[in-house]
Amino acid sequence: MLAERLLTPVVHTLNKRYLALEHFGGEALPGPRPGSKYLLYVHIPFCQRLCPYCSFNRFPFSEERAVPYFTRLRQEMRMVADLGYDFDSMYVGGGTPTIMLDELCATIDLARELFSIREVSSETNPNHLLPEYVEALSSRVQRFSVGVQSFDDSLLRQMDRYDKYGSGEQIVSRLHDIQGAFHSMNVDMIFNFPSQTSEMLARDVELLRESGCNQTTFYPLMASPAVNRQLSRTVGRVDYAREARFYAQLSEGLTHDGMFEHTTAWTFSRTAGGMIDEYIVDYEQYVGIGSGAFSYLDGALYVNTFSLRDYGRLVGGGRMSVSAHRTFAPHERMRYRFLMQLFGLRLDKRDFERDFGVSIERGLAMEIAYMRAVGAFDRDDDEELTLTPRGRYLMVAMMREFFVGVNQVRDQARAALTAEERELLFGEGGDAGCSAEPGAPPPATGGRP
Repeated sequence: MLAERLLTPVVHTLNKRYLALEHFGGEALPGPRPGSKYLLYVHIPFCQRLCPYCSFNRFPFSEERAVPYFTRLRQEMRMVADLGYDFDSMYVGGGTPTIMLDELCATIDLARELFSIREVSSETNPNHLLPEYVEALSSRVQRFSVGVQSFDDSLLRQMDRYDKYGSGEQIVSRLHDIQGAFHSMNVDMIFNFPSQTSEMLARDVELLRESGCNQTTFYPLMASPAVNRQLSRTVGRVDYAREARFYAQLSEGLTHDGMFEHTTAWTFSRTAGGMIDEYIVDYEQYVGIGSGAFSYLDGALYVNTFSLRDYGRLVGGGRMSVSAHRTFAPHERMRYRFLMQLFGLRLDKRDFERDFGVSIERGLAMEIAYMRAVGAFDRDDDEELTLTPRGRYLMVAMMREFFVGVNQVRDQARAALTAEERELLFGEGGDAGCSAEPGAPPPATGGRP
């Protein structure tokens, strides 16, 4: 799509400027603003084995690393409560949040004790769709999100997931077995994997419709440059020229008979009003705890240390784990609002003008003119903007580039890890654990995480 090819390099260039982080020298995040709404994000950075395409902060699991990490995580959660924050929603991401079931349950229980939590989302992997997990989590978690990526066995093998999580047929069977256990069962999928064909995608959509899930999030492959190079060496280069065609295919396959409907540009639900995968649509501001978590507060981005050892030392020494930050200018904040709300399929023009003191037509004149010129808007009146199918795909492409930029920040953070921790990620390596003993904060090692 020509409109996407014109838009992508612009978003890519803007990301480089927006995500240029500076060293954070404070001991804690700023406190909450009265009347503001926040979400709590909790990061669990452990996996049994590391998937080659994943850019999130994650480390190989060992109990010696994970148990003290969870202890520090709950300690950091108490620091957030001491700042005066309250939350009605909590999202637990990873990594694999269900890697230690008892520790996850203790963490959710503490959050409910400290805050006004009404709904919890937790990610998991297909090997944890088992009765003991469902029994422990069904009363604690309202939205369970399973990272499937594809039901195609050849793709699962290329992603190094077949041996870990079983065949596509086995995964569908496990999804059937836990139907109804959670208010919302989301299945995460990937499209436009290098060796994926149209026939593979059609089969994925068919099995997804049969799986019994009531929500799915179909992500385009969002590879940072480092991951892209690795994919090129193994299964081939990502072909963005076919991305729009694949997106149209899966969208039509899911929604043609009303079984699913769009709830964001890449999330599809059986019922409206449920919890969606991208919490940043419903919660513009969020507090992130845990190694590698992000916070967005009052127009500023905060990034926690990616080092498990530094995380343990910082939190053990009575400090929060923020290592870098970036404060955005008003125009940058307008663009962020524009992206997130339209990704969520609707932008309220009146709220925009109230919050920024200027109409969206004046504040983002070029952006609005471009989107109108390419036919992105369905409804465009004094009250709101909504999207055409072409507009939905453009938001997918823009969010893909946004997250690629975030993944580059993660790549830079991993490059700054100690040799020992880098060896854990890229070699056999020894232990580089999250220290359980309190210690002094480490010296600053540079301006980026």
